[in-house]
Amino acid sequence: MIELGKYAHTVLAAYGISLALLAGLIILTLRANTRARRELEEHERRG
Repeated sequence: MIELGKYAHTVLAAYGISLALLAGLIILTLRANTRARRELEEHERRG
């Protein structure tokens, strides 16, 4: 593994937080997409 010295904990924590935030954004985007598709299909059936 790369030697990060005394900043290893800070750097690894920053990477972990960044990955968690990216995963959260992806999940929220996929949920919004699913909801929008469902609403569009309902609207098309009514119209």
